Amino acid sequence: MKRILIAGGGAAGISAALAAAETGAEVTLVEMDGGLGGDLFSGMPLLGAFTAKGMQISHGVLDELLDSCRKIHPAGVIGPVCDYRTVVGLCLDPEVLRLAVCRLIGEHHIKLLLNTMIIGAEVRQGVLESVRVRSKNSEYILPLDAAVDATGGGYLAAMCGCKVFFGSEDKTFQPASLIFRMCGVDYGKLLEHIRNHPEDVLLCENSALPADRREAAELLERQGMPYAAFSAESSLLAPAMKAGRLHPCTAAFITPTAPERGEVCLNVTRASGVDCSDDAAVSGVLPVLAGQVIRTAEFFRKEMPGFADASVSHVFHKCGVRESGRIEGEAVLTHENVISAAVFPDAVAQGCHHVDIHGSGTAQIRIPVRDGLAYDIPRGALCPRGLKNVFAAGRCISSDRGANGSVRVMGTCISTGQAAAKLAAEI
Repeated sequence: MKRILIAGGGAAGISAALAAAETGAEVTLVEMDGGLGGDLFSGMPLLGAFTAKGMQISHGVLDELLDSCRKIHPAGVIGPVCDYRTVVGLCLDPEVLRLAVCRLIGEHHIKLLLNTMIIGAEVRQGVLESVRVRSKNSEYILPLDAAVDATGGGYLAAMCGCKVFFGSEDKTFQPASLIFRMCGVDYGKLLEHIRNHPEDVLLCENSALPADRREAAELLERQGMPYAAFSAESSLLAPAMKAGRLHPCTAAFITPTAPERGEVCLNVTRASGVDCSDDAAVSGVLPVLAGQVIRTAEFFRKEMPGFADASVSHVFHKCGVRESGRIEGEAVLTHENVISAAVFPDAVAQGCHHVDIHGSGTAQIRIPVRDGLAYDIPRGALCPRGLKNVFAAGRCISSDRGANGSVRVMGTCISTGQAAAKLAAEI
């Protein structure tokens, strides 16, 4: 039986583990945190699974996850929802998703090693033969036949000798954030405000979607889910930022997570100028971001339509990092490949999210994929140069910074995790 190691228990690692188990392999999933999921259980939408036109491009593991969610609680799958700005996001109840993932890990008999760190790698002639791991009370060797690096930063590949690129050319990174959720939100009042004030939200940025802002706002209200981004220049956010009641941000991104609880996920906080390859630097901004959560929640209750009776229901347990390391692969997915909807003969997965690069303050670059289509991800982008049995998945695959601004989202991470597992099983 083939022994496949999965390094990292986020969206890409979970997908890789489930896909590897489907091949009949003996799968070990190593995660340095005390729980699974990474950002998967934050409440953020799964982007990159559906094109702007609403076509599902990720199947297999994603379908299995959705089926498991529906069995636990049908209302946990809100479904693909369009923001009429540029994307269709797959919105889910993160707590139902958490239970679904744990159930599937058990059903597939995946060996789960939490609170465990990979601290060494034995490589001979480009073949990773084993890794040394350390838990809280033990240290030992894990032999393997193939591995998937789903660490988010290419850390296993780097340990094996692969070159990894961090951030931009001058090693700047997109801002870190702290995601939180609020319940008791009146969806109807919020959507009514959007319909009456379409200028307050980001709309009509993708040629594949309606071009008239008022029409887009009406369609958004009609679907009944407050999946929207309130602009930094809106009548609500701009005065608050100017007066110091709210920190500068490009937008207040709102995602529905549980209509029965009136719950939404909020992506509003940001800390710029953080070296996201440095754990100490990321850790140091947690109090800053927590303070932003407190002020943002207060602002929303006082001034955002539909939030008068809302309360904070969940604060994510760690800072969200948008980018860290990207491996040097046998092929490089480029910015131009993404926005032109490139096709590759050796494609192993697809993505469809726009190039999305957050900057400091209110800055953000958003460039949609041509005509609302999908782009191919070539096999070589998952293959660390010089390694024969290690494959990358998630945001650390081989890409330039622009393309990384697209592939980093969770729907695409699920797709590349599944693809990397299949490549590992073929070794």
